[in-house]
Amino acid sequence: MPEKSWKLLGSRFVSDHRIFKLREDRYRLEPEGIEQHFVVLDSADWVNVVPITEDGDVVLIRQFRHGLRRCVLEIPGGIVDPGEKPAEAARRELREETGYGASRVRLLASVAPNPAIQSNRCHCFVAEGVTFDTEPALDPLERIEVLLRPLSEIPRLIREGEIDHSLVVVSFALLGVMSG
Repeated sequence: MPEKSWKLLGSRFVSDHRIFKLREDRYRLEPEGIEQHFVVLDSADWVNVVPITEDGDVVLIRQFRHGLRRCVLEIPGGIVDPGEKPAEAARRELREETGYGASRVRLLASVAPNPAIQSNRCHCFVAEGVTFDTEPALDPLERIEVLLRPLSEIPRLIREGEIDHSLVVVSFALLGVMSG
């Protein structure tokens, strides 16, 4: 087993950045005895939600993403709060970011966003029968545009790069939108 080759020698938190903590782990690879530091982004789990109306439209959001320095078309999602179940977080994030509520929320899968450097999971949900209930309750630093697009358009939006957030693409793939 490859994991038995790695011996954790120590771990320390380097810094706290609200949505993640930077951790440095020191390992020794056996039997060679090679020691190395590895950086880990420690974060709470996330949720992503594919919200679908009774008419077959997907509720999408467009917001600025600092990593790319541009607006990105994606699905609602966010961090799972302490003590909150992922399905509860999915419903909360959907309502907060879009104002839509769901009659049904179903887990598609839980995935590791990038296990080489991240410690968390992303829980991918589909929300069915969504309807607009209330105005979004955005965080002070959120500016979100809510858009409706037919589910049938999603493969084209992904192929053409309009939707290119990897975890959003994974959520649609898990839903089976990309097959065929």
